[in-house]
Amino acid sequence: MTAIQGKAAPGFELVRQAFLANFSERSDIGAAVALVIDGELVVDLWGGVADPALGRPWQADTLANVWSTTKGVTAACFAMLAERGQIDYDAPVAKYWSEFGAAGKENVTVGMLLSHQAGLCGFRNPATIEDFYDAERAAARLAAAEPFWEPGTQSGYHAITIGFLATALFRRAEGRTIKQFVKDEFGDLDIHIGLPEERTQSAATMLAPPELSSTGMVGEPTEAQLAAMANPIIDPLLPNTDAWRAAEIPSANGFATARGLAKLYGALAGSGDLDGRQLVSRKTIATATDEQIRGMDAILSIPASWGCGFLRNSDGVYGPNEGAFGHSGWGGSFAFADPTCKLGLAYTMNRMGTDLMGDPRNVALVDSVYASLSS
Repeated sequence: MTAIQGKAAPGFELVRQAFLANFSERSDIGAAVALVIDGELVVDLWGGVADPALGRPWQADTLANVWSTTKGVTAACFAMLAERGQIDYDAPVAKYWSEFGAAGKENVTVGMLLSHQAGLCGFRNPATIEDFYDAERAAARLAAAEPFWEPGTQSGYHAITIGFLATALFRRAEGRTIKQFVKDEFGDLDIHIGLPEERTQSAATMLAPPELSSTGMVGEPTEAQLAAMANPIIDPLLPNTDAWRAAEIPSANGFATARGLAKLYGALAGSGDLDGRQLVSRKTIATATDEQIRGMDAILSIPASWGCGFLRNSDGVYGPNEGAFGHSGWGGSFAFADPTCKLGLAYTMNRMGTDLMGDPRNVALVDSVYASLSS
């Protein structure tokens, strides 16, 4: 039986049971789950193996690459900028980044960009993984590009490219890259864009079935889907490489603990206060999570409702309350806020699953939290 460490406050035994069952029944290898309610960390559990080859156990400070769960962290960074009056969701991106206005994109607003409406879901010309490792060059390439659809007419998941676009815009508005901003603002939460060199021994080794690749997310692909998911094809084991860990990809190479993510979302679910520091106001959180667009995603072919970078809880994946918001990552990680219950919940792991939605580990944990709250 997998040894589980950490704590679950009285009344949250069901969460511990669900987490343990993720190992015994749902094939988890190494993982962590954390829950913050009304500012209090009530669940903080971890267990299993961070690196099976070495037998290195998952520790309290083990960092996992959380893939697209990173996008929620990036959305929080933009909300903080909006709070400080340094960016306006309704303003054109070109106001801050003039080059972006090329090829018919002059009217794309910040909110449209962050809600995947800009039509820049991938590169039009052949790209390699190495192109991901120069964020500014990748952003310049996208800024000059013609969109795959008329911006504002639909959303289509910018799986990787939103990270390059976001950090380029962020730097022009704020002065720092998102990677640096996260280091300065969230470093004490153990949330990072890329893996700090000094934390190499804390990183979980990502594991994936041989058949898992980015192209498996779509069926018969359109031109836009090919650009988003197959140019280049993304290997799920990239987070184990030095180049990926050193890069700045604020859409996909976040490294974090579940505890840090739960604390961040716990703050966003409440007053916006984190350990006595005001991140954002309730008003700004409401603006950041207000629906920008709803409909069938042109890339993933699933229904989605987007705020300004946050995925809104339109399908119940983040529990029963419609006001919940967050983001999930390829393979199974997730983090979200539920303002109704003032909670932040996060899960990180190293064994990637194949479910695009409805990963049974996620479902079990979310269900156990709300069952605990209603009991």
